Amino acid sequence: MKNRVNQIYEEYWKYTAAWTDLNGKKFLTCLRTCLDYFDENGIKNYQDDDYKKLQDLVINAIGFKGDSPDASSRKGINQLVKLGFLKPNMQGYNAEAKSYIEAKTDRRRSNILSKIVYSYSNFQNSISEPESHSTKQIQFLLKTLEEVGALDKRALIAIMNADINKYKKGFLNKEELDRLYKNATDIDFIDRKYNQIEHFLNLLGRLDDLCIHDGMIYFKTDADRLFGDEKQKKAVRDPYLQRVYKSELEEESCSYYKCKTPKCMLDGLAHPVLIASHIKPYSHCTDGSTDQFDLNNGLLLNKAFDSLFDLGYITFSDDGTIMPSYALDDDMKKYLSNFVLDKKLLNPKRIEYLKYHRDNVFEKRFSTSSKR
Repeated sequence: MKNRVNQIYEEYWKYTAAWTDLNGKKFLTCLRTCLDYFDENGIKNYQDDDYKKLQDLVINAIGFKGDSPDASSRKGINQLVKLGFLKPNMQGYNAEAKSYIEAKTDRRRSNILSKIVYSYSNFQNSISEPESHSTKQIQFLLKTLEEVGALDKRALIAIMNADINKYKKGFLNKEELDRLYKNATDIDFIDRKYNQIEHFLNLLGRLDDLCIHDGMIYFKTDADRLFGDEKQKKAVRDPYLQRVYKSELEEESCSYYKCKTPKCMLDGLAHPVLIASHIKPYSHCTDGSTDQFDLNNGLLLNKAFDSLFDLGYITFSDDGTIMPSYALDDDMKKYLSNFVLDKKLLNPKRIEYLKYHRDNVFEKRFSTSSKR
């Protein structure tokens, strides 16, 4: 078993969510119960009996079931503290918390949540302890996002293991993200804290001006610039022309392999499902242009290769060699080295499309995130 260093173990950003739906009935009931408690009792020197009374009120309001209602109520109350709704050490609540309760729409609550989390959140805080010295964590994360452009899950794990007081410039660069991620793997952080990582990612996806696209965190303005209205364009794709397009690729595959059943153009296998994969993405093509359904702007690929190609994890050189992204593990890179697009499939027009893919799709979703 790997040696676990307790000091490093204790430094991570400790966000465990009792509820991931922050507009849900249980979350709002817990928050309302806490606000009512402080309105009725005021602020005073913290005593264990005060916390126990608050716990009992939350247990009754939520109707916690199971063997550990006390633990469930603590988890719920501490979530409110970590997010910034409640102050630590039983010192009341921040004023915006009431606005969150009173909001008429989920959209309005999203706006208020973003303000609260940005201004007051501290993932080291708890209801029964004084204010932690580690503050402004979300500001630190946002400045890191500004520095590197996008954050993958590796980078998020690295940030969660950062003691922000040690970084006077207020953010992490790529090299520091790499180092912290390695430290996290050394202490088995990813396996042990899987739920907290997912909870934190879920929270970030709820904040204004942030966007999670294919597991990557971006500022929304950057995501719009990089990906445009992909979903909308895919939704209006002409189904008849798409079927014709795929049929042409299947015919090309059968001609190349001299077979009756179409095969993947990379591994040469007749998979039960094959994808007519655009080289220049359909969303990048001008409406009504020949590029949208040009046979040369396509490859017939199995689902795994199509996903890697479509998401920019692989591309091809002019001679058909696979170019893997830095974001792939070494064993995947080694596996991919076994495949190549035959030069017979690479006419000048298709090579032109592949250049477009290299320049505009390959690694564009994560080229600014932490590299290994």
